[in-house]
Parts: sequence; C-alpha cells; structure tokens
Amino acid sequence: MAREPEMSPAGMDRTSVSGKTPTIAEMTDLLVIGAGPAGCAAAIDAAGRGLKVMLVDENPVDFEAMNNEIPLHFGGRMTGAVRNRNAMTDAVLEGSPAIAEAFEAGVDVRLGTACWGLFVKAPTATWVDRPMAGIADAEGVRHIGFEHAIIAAGSRDMGLAFPGWELPGVMGAAAARRLATHYDALAARRAVILGSGAEALLTALTLIEAGTACAAVVEAAGAPIGPSDLISQITERGTEILTDHVVAQAEGDLDGVTRVMVAAVDRDGRHVAGSARAIECDTVVLGIAAIPAIELLEAAGCRMTFDARRGGQVPVLDSGQRTSRPGIYAIGDIAGIWPEKSTDPSVAVAEAQRAVAAILATEDRLDISAAPPEPAIDIDAYLKHWVRASVIEAAGEPHVCQCEDVTARDVLEVRPPRYLDWQAPTQKPTDLVSLLGNGPPNPDQVKRLTRAGMGQCQGRRCREQVAVLLALGAGVPLAGVPLATYRAPVRPIRLDQLAETEEQPEMTETWEGWFGIPSMWLAPWELGPDGRPLADDSDD
Repeated sequence: MAREPEMSPAGMDRTSVSGKTPTIAEMTDLLVIGAGPAGCAAAIDAAGRGLKVMLVDENPVDFEAMNNEIPLHFGGRMTGAVRNRNAMTDAVLEGSPAIAEAFEAGVDVRLGTACWGLFVKAPTATWVDRPMAGIADAEGVRHIGFEHAIIAAGSRDMGLAFPGWELPGVMGAAAARRLATHYDALAARRAVILGSGAEALLTALTLIEAGTACAAVVEAAGAPIGPSDLISQITERGTEILTDHVVAQAEGDLDGVTRVMVAAVDRDGRHVAGSARAIECDTVVLGIAAIPAIELLEAAGCRMTFDARRGGQVPVLDSGQRTSRPGIYAIGDIAGIWPEKSTDPSVAVAEAQRAVAAILATEDRLDISAAPPEPAIDIDAYLKHWVRASVIEAAGEPHVCQCEDVTARDVLEVRPPRYLDWQAPTQKPTDLVSLLGNGPPNPDQVKRLTRAGMGQCQGRRCREQVAVLLALGAGVPLAGVPLATYRAPVRPIRLDQLAETEEQPEMTETWEGWFGIPSMWLAPWELGPDGRPLADDSDD
C-alpha cells in the first residue's frame, strides 16, 4: 500500500514549492525594465520624485545570445566588436545619453542585465509573497524585490519565411537599428528592406546614415504604407520602392546573402510569371511588422488583447499605463506601436510620465492623451497577404520555424515533428478544423504537436508567422487566434548560473526528491526525509 505524502506541521507537502519564496537579493521601490527613451524618462522622473529606482537593460547583449537570435533577429550581421563587452558598453552609453542622465539622477543603472521573469501573486503562483523579478547578468542569477515595476521592453520584428531566409544576412529591422546605432557594429554594406511601414522606413534611413546602401524597399501591398514624409526621404536618397513585390529567394554562400530574387505578386499573393529580377545585396532586413515585446507581461499573467491600433497583441492598460496585475505598468513600444509614436519619442515619454504619476497617485494633474488613431491599413489583411505571397506561395517549403525545421505545410496539416520520422498508415487530406476541432486553432496546441516555436530562439522568428498561418488555414481573423503563451524564463539562462543560485533551506532539504536518481521516478510521498526511496510495505 502506497504511503501518503509526508506533510509539514502546517499540513503541506514538504516537497511543494508553496511557501518557499526564492531568496530576494535586493529591494527597490521601482524597477524599470528597458533603458530606451521611455524607460529612461520613467526612471529619471521617478528618481526626481524621491523613489528608489533600479533601471536594468540587457544591452550589451552577450555574443552567444546574439547568435541564438535573442532578444532580436541579428542574422549574423554583427562585427567582431560585439565580442568586446567593455567596448560595447561604451557604445551603448554613447548611443543613449539618457542612460548617463539617469545615473546622474541617482538611478541604480544595471546594463548587460536581462530580466527573465516577473513574479506576482496569482492563482497559479500562490508561492509569491511579494512582487519580484528574476534577473541575470555576468555575476549570476538572482531575484529583485520591488513595490512597482515599469516595463519598457521595446519591440522586435515579425519573421517571414522565404527560400534562403536562413542565410546569414537576413535580419530584423530592430536588430539592424540597434547594431547601427547602439553598438556601431553592423556588418552590412548593401541592404534590401522588406516592408514600408514607419519602422521599416526609419530603419532604411538609419542604415543610410550609418553608411549602408539601401538598394530597395520591397512591399507586398499595392502602395507604400508608411508616412509620406518618410517615403519622400527614402526616394530622395535614390532608394527604389517596389510595390506588389516580395523576395522570392535569397541566394548566397557561407558568408551569407549575396543577392535576392524579387518577384511581382498579384492580389491573391501568386507570383507573376516572368517578373523575377535580381538585386545584389548582402543584407535583407525584415521590417513588415514591429511586434510589441510582451513576453515578460504575458508570462506574469497580465491580460492581453489584440488591438490593431496598437500593432497587434498588447497588454490591456488603463489611462495610467497600469496592466491588469497590480503594481506593473507598461510604456513605450511594449504598450503599443503606431506611426506617430515611432516617429515622435515624446509620445512614449508621455506614457512614462503617466506611469510615474499613477504610482505616486498624481495622475489627475496630467493631460491624458487620446487613443491611437485608426491604422491606415487593415493589419489582418496586410499580414495575411505577406505570409500568403512570401511563405505559402514560395517555391519549395522554407522552414517557418528554423530551430525545429517546421514548414508552413507542417503547421497547416499539423504534422508531427520530423525527428519522429512518422507517417500515417493512410494519407488522408488534413486541415486544422478536422484535426483540432471547432473554434479558432490554438498556437499552443499546434506547438505541442509540431514543435513550431519550441526552439532556442524561443519562437521569436516564427511565432507571428504561425498565428497568421493558423488564421489563414482556419479562415478566421488574426484577432481570433489565441495568443501563444509565454513562460519564464523568457530569456535563456545558463545552467551553471542556475546551479549557483541561492535557495532557501526549505527548498534544498527536499532537493533529492525533485531531481535525484533513482528517486526521480518516484512520487514525493514514496521518498523519505533524506530523499531516498522508502521501503515497500505492500501486502504482496
């Protein structure tokens, strides 16, 4: 007869994490994540009002993380300078004067420090007795306690699969801007930009100013979608804008892209026969959509919504930038992206001021800005057109999820992972509805069945593509596809760092019950206080 779980005096399973809060290394009144314009503005404002403020930013990012396309899609277009951490820190400070201003204002500034998780008490996290954040830097992994947290984590770029997009030189627009401005380490001579929205056009202008030639802007829509003044600046600099076009293929060698073949597409996304032409380049910049970097907030349980005016999936916020989790606020690109905000930093700075005012309960003294304007394009139709023309109509089957070798057809037909080498006894036509049932297809379910999004980049290159494919396959609006969930750590953590993390004695005394061998195959109540298996006292 099996033994009952060994209970503590309080009546809890001794091996449960309940009541075993991680050691908090430091405390602060306000934790600000992200040292962009919005984050720095919030930190400086709060420090000037008497709050103890810690400002953390993951830049400069480790070279190893860059190679894993984290946190952005760097595409192998970094110079060797990124290996020199001191030089990169100096470059970050030179490219962001507001960081030095925050330091002078008394803010505790931590560069090269990634926040990998936010933890607040919730029905699924009852072990949290006070708000805390997990951070990782060169010294290791630890937890920071806070009263309030302002998240200004910025944005990243939507991936887009086409033949050859795995070559070095295919990168995200945000990564290109960061390498060109923050790091001064962009190894690109001649680029082709995909997309013509505000972020894509700003990237093109940034690269031109940094000395990289911009060969063309390629847009699948029938006309450029960005602000007219940016379009004029691009054309005045001699950059060609190709509308109704996509990249049909990127070609190159071991060093990366050497040219792209572009092709005209019709309104249904089909490639027009005989329209292909070559453009010489060494870099392809993916700028079709800037994605708010919501992973920290979603993993913490903050409520999300699809808002086309703010660029897609974003946190639900009130007028004081509060999320649905008490004490957590969102500002900058993570709170929403639209052209006016991208071209005018004062919009994000105003969000920072509102968040600090809400923390200090003085928000009634601020003018609350109007809601973002209606988008100039139908974001649902726009992204579906790009994915249909570039991915589904591609010659061959490019991997949408490069980490796990998952194609668009694998997603649409919900094929099992390739490493299983499994084929159905009888090949029957498959579709999302028949395989997954009624209602919109859930990306988490598709991820478990195909492994799309489970690779080392943590889905940063494929997540949005998979959502668009599911919307197309099921015939539903993109807003109707549930958001694929995130889990901490939202940044990779090295095992040697975890091994050195300080834990409470209550946790370590039952460590063998969690990970020991042979006890790892036994239930907790089948283990003794020392973590070893109990003697079998069954009647047989």
